[in-house]
Amino acid sequence: MSHVNALGPAGASDLFQVLRDGQPRTRTELADLSGLARSTVALRVDALTRLGLVGPAGNATSTGGRPSSQFALQSGNKFVLAVDIGASHIRIALSDLGGRSLVQDSTFLEISDGPEIVLNWVIEAGARLFSDSKRSTADLLAIGVGLPGPVEHTSGRPINPPIMPGWDRFDVPGWLQQHFRVPVLVDNDVNLMALGEREFAWSSTDHLIFMKVATGIGAGVISGGYLQRGAQGIAGDLGHVQIARGVGVPCRCGNDGCLEAVASGAALTRLLAAQGLPVTTSQHVVDLVKQGNLEAIRAVRQAGRDMGEVLTMCVNLINPSVIVLGGSMAQAGEHLIAGVREIVYSRSNPLATQHLQITQSSAGPNAAILGASMLAIHHALSPERIEAMVVSLAL
Repeated sequence: MSHVNALGPAGASDLFQVLRDGQPRTRTELADLSGLARSTVALRVDALTRLGLVGPAGNATSTGGRPSSQFALQSGNKFVLAVDIGASHIRIALSDLGGRSLVQDSTFLEISDGPEIVLNWVIEAGARLFSDSKRSTADLLAIGVGLPGPVEHTSGRPINPPIMPGWDRFDVPGWLQQHFRVPVLVDNDVNLMALGEREFAWSSTDHLIFMKVATGIGAGVISGGYLQRGAQGIAGDLGHVQIARGVGVPCRCGNDGCLEAVASGAALTRLLAAQGLPVTTSQHVVDLVKQGNLEAIRAVRQAGRDMGEVLTMCVNLINPSVIVLGGSMAQAGEHLIAGVREIVYSRSNPLATQHLQITQSSAGPNAAILGASMLAIHHALSPERIEAMVVSLAL
């Protein structure tokens, strides 16, 4: 145990957090940044190297004498699994610690088939990814999972999910951990889309709202650089905010007048079908918009205005610098965005909109899977997990 004390696991994790940016540094530079003695830095770099998290990265430019060795994060030695579970699809990816997807698999499977069927496919597909890529599950650090419904963040269990029969309070982490003996992080899919979009296109942005517009409507909120889940994990449930145009329109949540009841892909499909147009899915609505159908364009632009009504409150409340629209209906492009901009820019505080960008998702359909990998990576490389890994190495 004396070796553990000499190593100082907390110090090792602090040192690792310095190296997480991927920039190579010498022991001397690490000592200067951390305030630790060079001999202590050497011990901790050695421990992180044995864990496969840090490794040599060439030599620093010599100013005379032998050049100093540099060390950096080794993102390709350990892995995470990222899982995106939708209403009728599953995507899974094996990613390195930089969030780069190495191999992927996907299938069409109804979430209404139940948690055992869906999660057993995830287990089998995850095992195949490791086998096909000739990598070892011993190098798996964590799993990130996105679900299309409310998730209690502390337990990873879905809570009363409207389109997920049989999933209420199901122990998703526990089921997956029967096969993969690593931490399993579960979150709402829109939260993961917000994380993925930020990582892909807005890495220096600390205040962002990602609104998913598909069969339903939801939002992921990043404020101060952190994903905001709220007290019970349902922050961003903007689809069930009442709006003026929704008076008397019933919503699947049991209330009337919700944004989702009048502006979601499902609502627009019903509206246009009632007008005699050949639509049965939100993709049909998008296709009509792209074909220049005036009824579809008017409906989508009005949906954008309805979203703008709710987003105006968000802008005045948390003052984001970016609003991103994603999900299947975002493929309607500028017609949807124009409606949002019309209301937000005209009704929000002028200072709040002075530099506000409202745009379509850049990550697109990859946002959720990238976000799931980032959720797993952030947990796996947290100071607490690094400390635990260093302690287990020393025992």
